[in-house]
Amino acid sequence: MDLYKKSLLLTGCLFILFSQSQAQTSAIRNNYQTETGIPHLNIERSMIYSPEKEWLYNHHPSIIHFKDQFIAIWSNGLIDEDSPGQRVVYATSKDFIHWSVPAVLASPGKVNDTLTVLTAAGLYQYKGTLVAYYGEYTKHRLNTHLWAKTTTDGIHWSAPGDMHVPLIPNHGPESTKSGRLIISGNFLFPYTDDPHGISGWKLSSFYPDSLYKQDNSAAFYAPAAKLGLPPLCEGSFFQTDDNILHMLLRVTGKGWNGRLWLTESKDNGTSWSRPVEAPFSDNDSKFHFGRLPDKRFYYVGIPDTLHHYDRNPLVISLSTNGKAFDKSYIIANELYHLKKEGLWKGGQYGYPHTMIYNGYLYVIVSRQKEAIETIRFKISQLK
Repeated sequence: MDLYKKSLLLTGCLFILFSQSQAQTSAIRNNYQTETGIPHLNIERSMIYSPEKEWLYNHHPSIIHFKDQFIAIWSNGLIDEDSPGQRVVYATSKDFIHWSVPAVLASPGKVNDTLTVLTAAGLYQYKGTLVAYYGEYTKHRLNTHLWAKTTTDGIHWSAPGDMHVPLIPNHGPESTKSGRLIISGNFLFPYTDDPHGISGWKLSSFYPDSLYKQDNSAAFYAPAAKLGLPPLCEGSFFQTDDNILHMLLRVTGKGWNGRLWLTESKDNGTSWSRPVEAPFSDNDSKFHFGRLPDKRFYYVGIPDTLHHYDRNPLVISLSTNGKAFDKSYIIANELYHLKKEGLWKGGQYGYPHTMIYNGYLYVIVSRQKEAIETIRFKISQLK
């Protein structure tokens, strides 16, 4: 059999295997329609950073509480989204209200005299060490790498370490019940059993590995098209008591129709099912799933479908069983007015990331990809 026929046979086998792993329907759903009649939470809010005349693009934020202070990390660009010269910065606060001037965590390098692009990729802590992750690629979204720096005091940082995965993460590492760490990407979900989160990363995806070389903000279109799927990206997962991992995925571009998609893993993130559309509304934005201390599951995002890409209002939806997210609250819907237009800048409550600390749920967001704000509210309000 010649190489061409072998290639066809292999591709056909992969497609059959991939199709057989597809779930028939998604049981995970929400019931959000409009914000009319949905209760508003009492919140506190703090503007971490709002630019004046320079470094006007700010996005991809994450927040953590580490050694008696809050630390926020985000992507910081000159004017436009994901353009050469974009760096990663962080700010700290003792009280949530007063934040330090942003400090540079990582600066881009140069390839052929052009600055690379850095993207903030989340935070993780273990036994007194904080790890900050960031992705890097060249101007045309090639040569993708994931890097990490560590600190024991939130001030002095290590040299960057190569995580050896070609990925720009959506969220930083999150733990399953076994202690395994999983990074939520677009279609790559690397995992490691190293509790420090800095070594042993192995690639995992719902795509055959023959369909991709890297995972970044441009790389998810081609493999989706080859397998007849919409452009799937920016996942977030949660684990139910039956140990199944449920990774919800955003659909963007021409494939957007107002719903998330779902892929699942029954082997602790080693493999994932073919994604299916979920009856879970979405505005075309990043979102974050988690679990409350009372064991209810939560989603924080923008489920509105009437005003595509407005990313407003910011909502938390709750589920007792991890299937029906049927109780919602408005976290915030106030408007932020853009100071300076730039490429793809927009969206009132962009890319939320959440954290639970000391009886509060914290949400950090970008405001029209220009300012970085954090919001908190007492979990006791969630009846």
